[in-house]
Amino acid sequence: MVYRLVNSTYTVKELTLRLTRLLCQFIKASSASVYMIHPVKKNVIVSASFDNQINIWKDTPKELKDVGEDVLGVTRGASVLKEFCIGLPLVADDYLGAIFVRRESSEEAFNDFDYEMLSVFAEQVVTAMKNLQLHQEHEKIVLGSIASIGNLLKKQSYSGLTHTPVYMEIVKMLAMHLKVSSDGIKHLEYASLLHDIGIIDVPYDILSKRGNLSDQEFNMIRQHTAQSVELISPVEFLKPVLPIILHHHEKYDGSGYPSGLKKEQIPLGARIIACVDAFEAMIQGRPYRSSLSIDAAIDEVVKHSGSQFDPKIVNAFFTRKFTNTQNPVFTAFD
Repeated sequence: MVYRLVNSTYTVKELTLRLTRLLCQFIKASSASVYMIHPVKKNVIVSASFDNQINIWKDTPKELKDVGEDVLGVTRGASVLKEFCIGLPLVADDYLGAIFVRRESSEEAFNDFDYEMLSVFAEQVVTAMKNLQLHQEHEKIVLGSIASIGNLLKKQSYSGLTHTPVYMEIVKMLAMHLKVSSDGIKHLEYASLLHDIGIIDVPYDILSKRGNLSDQEFNMIRQHTAQSVELISPVEFLKPVLPIILHHHEKYDGSGYPSGLKKEQIPLGARIIACVDAFEAMIQGRPYRSSLSIDAAIDEVVKHSGSQFDPKIVNAFFTRKFTNTQNPVFTAFD
């Protein structure tokens, strides 16, 4: 069970919460806690607990002295073996954190066997944490490289590849309003960064053309969603993002591309990005089209609700308080 957990978990939150649940089952404890500490600041940056009923996860940094003497001692290398509490440090090259299990005073007291079993478990937890840290470092490197490419393209005036700072805020607010999961919001963040990266393969003279595009030129632009997917697909942690990227130019009535999907066939993330993308494009303008005012862009999106855009998303977009044109989120477009 521990091996499967270690090799199938890619977020700190999921890892720590699942570890506490598994600990209670494994050690027959009434509660379990996992703490992760900052490698430099040496404060608690994540804590997760489970009492056989409720999982609690916190990522607000806390000083060790504010968490408790037992935690303070264990994160410095000590161990705790009491009748109803065991605490062990999580140690690799440095102290990564601490792990605790507890029982009620009415339950059977812990013994040396429980301590040894928890020690074995703790070794696996260290492996999981180190793997997760390596995974996160890999993500940072990949996303950092992508951000650098985006900045380079921005300097070269590649329209359509870069967005205003508030673009992501609107995408996230819409996703939260539509009750998208935390993982789904993270995937949307990545998709928002990457969905048009395939435009890099489209000749600049086509992207900057002020007149009407020929059928051949338009077909070249239509290929950018598949090209974006081709560029990103080798990156394992971005796999869930690919359907959003591939289908963000589909239309609600089925007249979009590349697959002619309609309504709920289109991934929700793609429907969200399609709406925000179009709104921003209208406000920012394009080489072939002048920019619109915020009010005119709102009217245009509403006009195409049910044909180009999902009415549910349009309704969420323009019934949210952030669409007030006096709101800093929207005035930042000006």
